[in-house]
Amino acid sequence: MPVDRKPDDRPVRTITDLAKLAGVSPGTVSRALAGNSLVNDKTREKIEAIAREHGFRPNQMASRLRRQRTGVIGVIIPLGHEQKQQVSDTFFLTLLGHLADELTEKGYDLMLRRVVPASDEDWLDPFIGSGMIDGVIVVGQSDQFNHLEEVADGYRPMVVWGQHREGQRHCVVGSDNLLGGKLAMQRLVAAGAKRMAFVGDTNAPEFAARYSGANQVAQSFGLTLSELPAHLATSGMTTEVATLMEKAVGNYDGLFAATDLLALACLGELRKLGRNVPEDMKIVGFDDLPIAQQTAPPLTTIRQDIAGGARAIVQLLLRRIAGEETESIVMPPTLVVRGTA
Repeated sequence: MPVDRKPDDRPVRTITDLAKLAGVSPGTVSRALAGNSLVNDKTREKIEAIAREHGFRPNQMASRLRRQRTGVIGVIIPLGHEQKQQVSDTFFLTLLGHLADELTEKGYDLMLRRVVPASDEDWLDPFIGSGMIDGVIVVGQSDQFNHLEEVADGYRPMVVWGQHREGQRHCVVGSDNLLGGKLAMQRLVAAGAKRMAFVGDTNAPEFAARYSGANQVAQSFGLTLSELPAHLATSGMTTEVATLMEKAVGNYDGLFAATDLLALACLGELRKLGRNVPEDMKIVGFDDLPIAQQTAPPLTTIRQDIAGGARAIVQLLLRRIAGEETESIVMPPTLVVRGTA
């Protein structure tokens, strides 16, 4: 006959199991067992006591988790500041395609999730504590920089695509967005633009750095860079950009868009308004997605090495799964001059 188990006699195989017994999140367990000072003493002592009761010590748990390979890497897209953005966004699809190619070559499968952190403060904890993945790739920091810092304190096998800040603790691969912004503004000025605006949402760390770089160059020429806040929600982008372009006509002669998709939306709406690019308005985008070469005129943009970034992310993640410490990688962007500026 089967033997009934008491609740406290359940087998503890993962951090999630231990979290359920302790009544806390898996992330709190990870941080407590790693000795993170963000976990208060009372909670840490409770978690450590339960771990000892079930035959786990912090280093034993880490070792056990490392040995239990699943062959699956989690890829998660947090949408904190852009809650209506879709995974079908061309940038996401391009990066995910390269990540899938790299992971497949290394013998891993990919598990994809899209989350809205505003509705779940511990959005990473169930994923990393599930026992279903060997490591996690986070595509974009959104407005979750501080949460990623906390998770990194107790969970090693995580690499993030995003903006690097001096002294940060989570491992990042991304472009030098500040430099990219400078290159974009230098091109607009060289093309003759004098009244310029940045199209995008500066709440995202990457976009904020792009705006900052562009603004530094504008100021060095005695020019002003205005902001035209625009979002990447697939369903509402066209309407929002249409309104912005109606305001932009006559007020600006140069636009730096935070992404190629925003730049292409601007291009399309200006055409509807009967404006010529680059004669009436010069435009520079950011990303150099494949579609940037197919517009009329082709898009001048800042190229970030998405394929190279995907390779670097996978390489760093595999090293971190093996227990190594790794440094973040900041890739230099390049200016690609085409027909819009």
